[in-house]
Amino acid sequence: MKVDLHNHTVLCNHATGTVEEYVEAAIACKTEFFGFSDHAPMNYDPQYRMRLDQMDLYESWIKEAHEKYHSEITVLLGYEIDFLPGYMDESVLSRACDYRIGSVHFIDDWGFDNPEFIGRYDGVNIDEMYRRYFALIETMAQSGNFDIVGHLDLLKVFKFLPTCDIRKLAERALKAIKKSNMCIEINVAGYRKPIGEAYPSSLLLQQMAEMEIPITFGSDAHCVEQVGLYSTEAEALARSVGYTHCALYRGRDREMIKI
Repeated sequence: MKVDLHNHTVLCNHATGTVEEYVEAAIACKTEFFGFSDHAPMNYDPQYRMRLDQMDLYESWIKEAHEKYHSEITVLLGYEIDFLPGYMDESVLSRACDYRIGSVHFIDDWGFDNPEFIGRYDGVNIDEMYRRYFALIETMAQSGNFDIVGHLDLLKVFKFLPTCDIRKLAERALKAIKKSNMCIEINVAGYRKPIGEAYPSSLLLQQMAEMEIPITFGSDAHCVEQVGLYSTEAEALARSVGYTHCALYRGRDREMIKI
């Protein structure tokens, strides 16, 4: 992947490896633009994200890497911000960065992608859960606070799939994303999960292409070995539905480059 914007650091408390190790792995993969977007602080589920008092440290790490490796790769500064109404810290939105990834990991108090809570899938109306999930994505897009949608169909992570057409379930969210001028990442972490495919699925990606919603790419790496993993599959997936360019952000300004 020429562009890889979704990667983590040890500050999220569930990743390993140094910033330098990630960047050097990206250089070895011939990545040209490599972004860190670690989990931003929030007053909920603190064990899986950095603290407010660590944001300066995080930003200094990324800026130092940007300067150190500038002749070999462009290192970018982002945040992955959980969209959870009532718990988001507005001060996070005041930080200068290259881009913001908006992600939904919670439906009410349920961290649905956390294997600790997989038992809560038992007995739920899965179609209703998808409706609620995509309603949160829609509201997130309407907020205007984000540049990239993280792992669009994350709810499929454990292979609990809707019984009705997912394109219908996602339609309103995709229209809101289009209207807000956001892009959607092809996130390869799904290949490492029980679902065994990227986020979003090829079916949703085709729908996105028809709506001319731009894409970008993310390894969603939580260890050095995951940097650039499944790059070939991600780019082939994008090309299979007609994408020829992907989005890149600097100072929250978007530019499109050839895949």
